[in-house]
Amino acid sequence: MNQDLSIVQLVLQASFVVQLVMLLLLIVSIASWAAIFSKLRAIKQIKSLNDAFEREFWSGTSLNNLYAEAIRNASGAGPMGRIFASGMREYQKLRERRITDAGTLLDGARRAMRASFQREMDVAESNLSFLASVGSVSPYVGLFGTIWGIMHAFTGLAGLQQVTLSTVAPGIAEALVATAIGLFAAIPAVLAYNRFAREIDRLAIQQETFIEEFSNILQRNLGVQPTPVANLSH
Repeated sequence: MNQDLSIVQLVLQASFVVQLVMLLLLIVSIASWAAIFSKLRAIKQIKSLNDAFEREFWSGTSLNNLYAEAIRNASGAGPMGRIFASGMREYQKLRERRITDAGTLLDGARRAMRASFQREMDVAESNLSFLASVGSVSPYVGLFGTIWGIMHAFTGLAGLQQVTLSTVAPGIAEALVATAIGLFAAIPAVLAYNRFAREIDRLAIQQETFIEEFSNILQRNLGVQPTPVANLSH
C-alpha cells in the first residue's frame, strides 16, 4: 500500500487529463520561481544603484557634473539616475531655446522626470502580474484536476460489486495530488507578489521624493536669475 500510494506512483497512475494538469502546474511553478529569483536580483540592483546615486547627488557634486556622468554611464545608471538625467536634459533643451520663464522651465523638467518615472515603474513591475495570476489561478487549476480525477476514479468503481477503502483510496489520492501541486505553485507566488509589491511601493516613494527635491533645487536656481546652466548647484 505504501508503495502504491507514493507520490511518484500516484502521478504515474493518474489519468491522462490529471497528468496534463500536473505537468502544466509544474511548468508554471518553475516559471514563477524563475520570475521570483529574477525579480529579487532586479530589485536588489535597483536599490543599490539608487542609493549610490543619492549619495553622489547629495555629496555636493555640481548638477552638470552629475548629468555628464549620467550620460557617460547611461547603460549602468539606475532608475533615479535616469530620472535625473531626463529632467536635466529637458531643462537644458529649454534653456538652449532661450526660454527664460521659470514656470515653463520647471514644468518641462518635471514632466520629463514624471515620464521617466513611469517608464522605470513599468520595468520594476514587470512579471508581477504573472505572479499574481499564478497565485490566483493555480489552486483552481489543481482543483479542476482533482475533480476530474475523482470523477474518473468513481467511474472506474462503478462496475465493482464490492467497494472498500483500499479500492477507493488510490484514485482519490491521485486526484488530490493535483490540488497539492496547485498550492505548491500558488503559495510562493502569492508571498513573492506581496513582498515585491511592498518593495516597489517603497522604490516609487523614494523616486517621487527625489523628483520633488530636485524640482525644488531647480526652482531655487531659477529664482536667482540670471543663472547660467553651467553654474547650477545644489
